[in-house]
Amino acid sequence: MNKAIRRFIVYCAAAVFVLLAVLLAVINVISFARAGEDADRITQMIADQGGALRGETPGQSDFKLDRERFGPMGPDSPDVISSVRYFTFKIRSDGTEELVAFRMNAVSESEAIEWAKSLSREKTGWTHGTYRYRVYSIAKELYVTVADQGRELLPSYRILMISIVGGAICLAFSVITLIFAAKKLFAPIEASDRRQRNFIAAAEREFKLPITVIDANADLIERESGVTERTAAIHRQTRKMSELIDSLGAFADLESGEGQKNVCDLTLLLETALDSRRDDFAARRIAVDRDIDSGVTVEADRAAMDGVVRELVSNAAKFALSRASFTLKKKNDRVILTASNDADLSGEGVEQAFDRFARLENSEGSEGAGLGLAYVKDAVKANSGRVGAQFTDGVFTVRVDL
Repeated sequence: MNKAIRRFIVYCAAAVFVLLAVLLAVINVISFARAGEDADRITQMIADQGGALRGETPGQSDFKLDRERFGPMGPDSPDVISSVRYFTFKIRSDGTEELVAFRMNAVSESEAIEWAKSLSREKTGWTHGTYRYRVYSIAKELYVTVADQGRELLPSYRILMISIVGGAICLAFSVITLIFAAKKLFAPIEASDRRQRNFIAAAEREFKLPITVIDANADLIERESGVTERTAAIHRQTRKMSELIDSLGAFADLESGEGQKNVCDLTLLLETALDSRRDDFAARRIAVDRDIDSGVTVEADRAAMDGVVRELVSNAAKFALSRASFTLKKKNDRVILTASNDADLSGEGVEQAFDRFARLENSEGSEGAGLGLAYVKDAVKANSGRVGAQFTDGVFTVRVDL
């Protein structure tokens, strides 16, 4: 359950992060876009007036403005226009330049000339971070205007910094809120889960005793009267009940998340599981191929991994037609375990093989309750792995990636 709470917090925090990121990104994109539009209006205004603002000549800082044309606010307002910092150079076809207007303190005229020449093949855009330029022609002469928009961009950069800091604070506050909310939200679920585990544990104890007594009495009957179909059926059913109870208990252990992860030798576990079912494979005349690397280890719950390999081997021993194969490989930092066997399947519904109590079409009449591969799936996921199954060319394959 602790893992479910952590997953809930991570997913909700990720959703909040994405929402904040999109919202703040839109705000900042619009802010910088509007700043660019305002800068373009200013450079266009300069271009429309021949490269210098109305009434201004080189070296002259004051000029007249038609107040009826421009509004009281925005880049067209008289106060904004009067404070525009820019320069304009005319570049003739012979490469010489002529100063049209210069109202800039951050650069010298010589620097501005080189700057204008470097932009002569451009059209419009940003240069040196906060300078907006426009390249245009008047009477077949090339003009380059560069306007300093650093002061105008300052509010946009402030909005950007506020967005970053405010977004981080909101995300941190959301995570803290989610932690407290998750405890309240999952409390009833944890209580229900705890009752379920206690019930399964009690059922294991209560059911195992009568099943053991029934099985022992069947043994006594066989000693006195010999083996009969009825006593054999009793043994089969008691064994089936015992396996079902053990499986339910194993699922409860997995869901509790109390398993201890340590380095376990998968090579040893797989070899041991195969050796333990050697007689079963031989009785059904199933050829077993092994391609198992030595010393393959993984950090996981050893009991869960032992259950995984035993279920895979058992599944092949029960359903293989004539051949089964097992491979265990270490690829980079991943461990790949595959179990394959030929099977009498149509290939439909193979993706349901990992559902609890699901039985494929070739399991009719065989022992088991349909929990083996379901346990494999849950155990692998509990140990941060992936599992999948496919049926191709008459071969059923389960692939475990850890």
